[in-house]
Formats: sequence, structure tokens, C-alpha cells
Amino acid sequence: MSASPLERIAPNLGIRTGAQALPAPAAGNEALASFGPFLWVLTAFWVYVALSNVMYANNMQASLSSMKMEHVFAPADARLLQHLMLYPLFVFCMWRSLRTGWQPLWRTLPIQIGLALLFVIPASPLLMLGEVITSKWYGLPAHEMGKGWPTWQEFLAGPEIPVWLASATNFLVTYCFGVALVSGFAFYRRLRDAQLRSAALERALTSAHLQALRMQLSPHTLFNLLHTIRGQIVWDPPAAQTMVVQLSDLLRRLLSAGEREFSRLADELQFVTLYLELQQKRFADRLTVAVPARSAALPRAWVPSLILQPLVENAVVHGLAGHDLPVSIRVEVAAEGETLILRVVNTIAPGRAAGAAGIGLSNVRERLGVQFGERASFSAGPAGADSWVAEIHMPLLRDGPEGPRAEAAAPGAA
Repeated sequence: MSASPLERIAPNLGIRTGAQALPAPAAGNEALASFGPFLWVLTAFWVYVALSNVMYANNMQASLSSMKMEHVFAPADARLLQHLMLYPLFVFCMWRSLRTGWQPLWRTLPIQIGLALLFVIPASPLLMLGEVITSKWYGLPAHEMGKGWPTWQEFLAGPEIPVWLASATNFLVTYCFGVALVSGFAFYRRLRDAQLRSAALERALTSAHLQALRMQLSPHTLFNLLHTIRGQIVWDPPAAQTMVVQLSDLLRRLLSAGEREFSRLADELQFVTLYLELQQKRFADRLTVAVPARSAALPRAWVPSLILQPLVENAVVHGLAGHDLPVSIRVEVAAEGETLILRVVNTIAPGRAAGAAGIGLSNVRERLGVQFGERASFSAGPAGADSWVAEIHMPLLRDGPEGPRAEAAAPGAA
């Protein structure tokens, strides 16, 4: 038994579809997996920040060097080390900021401010540390990297506090840009996921609606066929037995077609032929039918499953009602460009007024509206004094809605 549309999308939507809930991934793995895309964005952003700061410092130092002002800005390798050491702290603060969010503001704002301070306060000391490390690379004393560069004790004593504040302000702006970036990216992901969930639910609702419409046809058709066989049991028992065998074949095809959204046009015409043959056995003296043969030059097209069944059923029931004259039912198929035309023509009692649309015709109109919208149309009404025409215009689906897999899965596929 196939899964319902909601069950098919339940793993993606977290829907509980049975007695047991679907197993959820571990919280740690889920958090890491959800933060993965943000990590790539943050890494690219931080590389851009590091390169921008290094290039800006180098350009400014080159300008100052032309004025005999050396070692105003830290060397490039020290700045790269500073950004490298700040990177893990930057990622942690961004991750914690995302987890904290902004609602309610009175509770989250102090946390967000604390994360910003946690990031910007070490920026200047880490630059000093970078200079110390690079001085050891060159084999120079730490203070000889540049005259006037302070030691850690001089920094903590207070003269370099303005420099530290300037560095903190600069990295605070960078941090705010980072928060805005990840918040915007998070909003985009939530919007995209919401759209995907909405589209999945819409498809599930459409599939459930179409399945309900198809299931309406099964009891309706079965009732009419059983009524046909009942009329033959007393008058012609052998014919009734033959009709029961044909009915079993028809029901098998009916159940198979009811599980599929689309079927091949040739299979649909074969199903209609079986149904009309059953009706002919009951009304052999009145009913003549004409259905395009399977071997005829039919368009290689796909149509909604059981879309013709209500039309021929309506042609039989209403064509025979109200008179004792012979009735002719003709099924026609034509393709005009990218439009497929399905037409069922039957004779009716002369001068008979058009009645209200029944279950079958309403079902056809609703299914076409759900599946094709304005690209399909359906009309049914008298054509002349003694005939009735039901006509469908729909897109010509040459390869089927599911491509080659649908054709291979269809019954009777070569």
C-alpha cells in the first residue's frame, strides 16, 4: 500500500504520521550541520576583513614612511596573526549570537552586547602578541620590531588605552557587520525553508485532493456496472457470467489507474473500451460505440487517470434515458499543436433539455482545474437537436509527468 502524500513529505516537515515518531538526529550533530553554511560565509567574510585591514595598514604605513614616520602601523605578518587568533573567537561569538537571537530584546540584548565586548576587547592585545611572535621569527627582541612600540606592561599601565579603544571600535564595526551578515543569511534560510515546506504541503494537499477525486469515481462506476449486470442475471445468465469476468478485469484496471495520477492515452482508451463493451452486452439492440483502436495513429500522450471514464459513463446513462431509439457513442482524440483534445459525442432523446451536471462531470472539471489550472478547459452540452458533446482541452504531455520512469511503470508498457 502506497504512502499518503503527507507521509511522503513527513521526514522533511517533522510530521508525526504514525504511532512512533520519526527518529531525530542528535542535537550536537544537528547544531553543527545547521551551522555549516554559516561557517563558510563567516570564513569568507573574515578573510576579506583580514586582507582589507592588512592592505589598509600597509598603504597607510607606506604613506607615512615617505614622511619619515616609521613603525606607526604594525607589520602585515603581525596583523595576519592577530586575525588568525581572533577567528575562533569570532566564529564562537557569531554562533552564540545566532543561538541567542533577538527575542525578547530585554533579555537577549545584554547577551549580545557581552558577546561583542568579548570579541573586541582582546583585539589590541592579540596584535601585540602577534608582534612578539613575529619578532622571534626574525630573531629580534620584541621591542626592536619598532621604536616606540610598547611592552605588555606599558600597555596595561594606561598610555596605550586610546589605541586600544580605537582598535576595539574598529573591530566592533566589523563585528556588527558580521552579525548583520549571519542574521540576514539566517533569515534567508528560514524564508527558503518556509517556502519549501509551503510548496511541499501544497503538493501534498493537491495530491490528496486528486486522490479523493479519483476515489469518487470507483464506487460511482462500480454501482452503475453492478446495476448493468443485475439487469442481465434474470434474462441472460450466461451473458451475466461473462460480464462478471469482464467486470473483474475492469475493476483491476480501475484500482491500478486509481493509484496513478497519470496514465498513457492508449491505456485510458482501452479502459473505456472495456467499460463500453460491458454496456453493449446489456443494450446490444440500442447501443453502438466507436473508440479509436489502440493500434491507431494516436498521439503519444499522457492524460489524467480515469479522465474519460466519467464522460463515457455520462454518455451511456443520459444518452439512453428518455427514449427507445438507438444510441451512438463516439470517442474522438485529436492533437492541435501542444493541445490535446478529448471528445465524447453521444446521441440523446430529440429535444431533451440539458440537465444539471452530475458527479462525473463535476469531477472532471475539478480535476482539470487542480492539475492544469487555466491551461485546461472542459465543456459539456447539447450540439444540435439530438446529440451531446463533452470536450476536454488540455496540454499535450508527450513524455509523461514523471518522464521515462512513469512510462516504464505503466501497465502494459512495452
